[in-house]
Amino acid sequence: MLIYKILRRTEWTAFRSAGETLGAPVDVADGFIHFSTATQVAETAAKWFASESDLVLVACDADRLGAALRWEAARRGALFPHLYRKLTLADVVWDKSLPLGATGHIFPEGVI
Repeated sequence: MLIYKILRRTEWTAFRSAGETLGAPVDVADGFIHFSTATQVAETAAKWFASESDLVLVACDADRLGAALRWEAARRGALFPHLYRKLTLADVVWDKSLPLGATGHIFPEGVI
């Protein structure tokens, strides 16, 4: 199962340069990296990144993240994947631009 992390382009560039990340500032503050499933990611983009256009969608295989990935209740009690360790480039299955269109973010085909 793929899970998704939305990063600002500057965060993605820093991640690629360092080879690992603790996530965005909200992730660092919360003590874990926030992910979304395919059914959650569009709402996450709309809620937290509504007016941002220079985003990157990062896909990771949940099974490969190991025991540091926990499923915890968040919005309306839904279980969200939270990673309690650094995310490494080796964890990334693929990355794609997530542009902002006239009616919201334009997700890669097959994600939502």
